[in-house]
Order: sequence, then C-alpha cells, then structure tokens
Amino acid sequence: MTSFIISLATQADVPTILKLIHALAEFEQLEQELEVTENSLREGLFGQDAVARALVARMNGSELVGYAIFYRTFSTFVGRSGIFLDDLYVLPAFRGLGIGRALLSRVARIGVELGGGRFEWITLRWNENALRFYRSIGASVMNEWALLRMNSNEVHNLISAKVKVVA
Repeated sequence: MTSFIISLATQADVPTILKLIHALAEFEQLEQELEVTENSLREGLFGQDAVARALVARMNGSELVGYAIFYRTFSTFVGRSGIFLDDLYVLPAFRGLGIGRALLSRVARIGVELGGGRFEWITLRWNENALRFYRSIGASVMNEWALLRMNSNEVHNLISAKVKVVA
C-alpha cells in the first residue's frame, strides 16, 4: 500500500525541492527563466526575512515526491489577507494518488487559519491536465485578468529610467 505524508518543509528539504523546481521548469519549458539557487531558495523559505513557506509530500514517509510553495497576499476588495500558491508540483510517477489535492487542501487550510479570504494561483493555458484538475476541485479560471510580469533586468530598467514629471 502506498501512503504519503504532507508536512512543512525543512531546510534539509531545500536541495530536493530545488531539483523538483528544475523538473517543473523543464515540464513547463521555462528552464531559461530559472534564477533560483539553493541559497536563494533557503533564504526565501527559512531566512531571517523569509517571504514564503513550503509543504512537501513524502511517499512511505521518506521519498520527497512533491511540493507546494506559497505566500501571503492582501486583497483590497476582500479587505484581508489571502494565499498565493506559487508552485505545486508532483513527480509524474506519483500523480493520480491524491497528493496534489492534499497539498492544495493543506495550503488552503493554512490560509483559512491565517484569516485569509482568497486562495489564488496561476497555471499555463496549454496545461489542460492542470486546468481540468483545478476545475474539478471547484477553482474558477479568471480569463478576464491578465498576468503582467517584469524580470529582474526589466525591473532595473524601470527604476533607472528617467521619469518626466508634468506639473
């Protein structure tokens, strides 16, 4: 019988989470976007100014086969905090066992315990399996919203640009 355990990640999990992040980037064909290092991931999850948390899924109590990374947000429309799921990944060989749903459920529970009013995440439009899964658990696809992003170079260009002030 296969069993899995969902728990908060520890610093010892960082190298394996990083490998899974690389696997996710490869699957999403976004390897060129990766800037994360073991040190930056450790700092982001466990450093003095940690900005995110992670859950891990272990099969039979040992093998790390999935993870979820999330952080708090704030909604002016709701007037309270929420949770943003940055990554959810389960190794392909372990999909269909309820691990993804269990990770999502645990993140949602953490959000509720923190008084949150929203649980949000994004997925690639071409990832039909993910979209089907998320719809099956009651998630709404927000087609009217556009995700905007600047990479670190674009951010530096923005902050170094001369701004013309019109009085």
